[in-house]
Amino acid sequence: MEIHQLRYFVAVADEGSFSRAAAKVRVAQPSLSQQIRKLEAEVGQPLFDRLPRSVVLTEAGHCFIDYARKILASIGDARRCVDELKDEVAGRLAVGAIPTIAPYVLPELVVTFQKHYPEVTLDIVEDVTEGITRRIEAGELDVALASTCQQSPTLRRESLGNEPLLALVPEGHPLAKKTLVELDDLKSQRFLLLHEMHCLSQQVHHLLESRRLRPEIALAGSQLSTIANMVAAEIGVSIVPQMMVNHQATPGCVSLPFAPPVPERELNLLYNPLRFQSKAAAAFRQEATAALSPQNSSITSDAK
Repeated sequence: MEIHQLRYFVAVADEGSFSRAAAKVRVAQPSLSQQIRKLEAEVGQPLFDRLPRSVVLTEAGHCFIDYARKILASIGDARRCVDELKDEVAGRLAVGAIPTIAPYVLPELVVTFQKHYPEVTLDIVEDVTEGITRRIEAGELDVALASTCQQSPTLRRESLGNEPLLALVPEGHPLAKKTLVELDDLKSQRFLLLHEMHCLSQQVHHLLESRRLRPEIALAGSQLSTIANMVAAEIGVSIVPQMMVNHQATPGCVSLPFAPPVPERELNLLYNPLRFQSKAAAAFRQEATAALSPQNSSITSDAK
């Protein structure tokens, strides 16, 4: 059993396609398929069902996948451990972030980090919370920025503070003239939210339910920029994170703070405490903590 075979196997499982997996690991598809067949011959069972339009794990594949991920993660940790013998902060670092944080935080954070640590090569992954936590636990990511999630033996959560949520309304809306809004002001409004796979959508749903508000959901989108454009078109209102308003122009919209108690979302840094933590990972955690601290006006206060 070869390490590259495990890497190819995990890539096919993640992509659900031999062709996409081959592109991901940068190898010719016939070569990848041949190595998968050799791996299946060695374990004595097929690991994939080859369907007309997709590839899915067999029962044996489901049993094998977690061990393959752990082996690859351990090899990565071993390499990083050896790299730590060097004085400089160097090597590869896999960083993840959820879509409601990534576009507003990562560009500035990555630029600052690379200025301070030019010998570190960053691999950036954007995914929803479920995907981010799975990748952290599987060893595919070293560190990630997320909001609410549950801790586990393989998932440690470091608080970076809380971020206010704001109401987003069309500029011609009656509420647009208010200085502060109450949640009850929104009870008769049509809401535009992200799909429920996004933790922000779940947080807003819980917030509204806590006030026994069950507004009409006019749209479930996949990006906050789409939500903002729909608000500007007067299709409905939304509740969005402050960092979005600070970093993204929202023409046709007005963002309004809530009266106390102000609704907030958590900002957390995630990592796997059972994995080796490199100097690069520690440095990134330090940079992220500084960037997302309440004192940093470029992210957590009004930068417009």
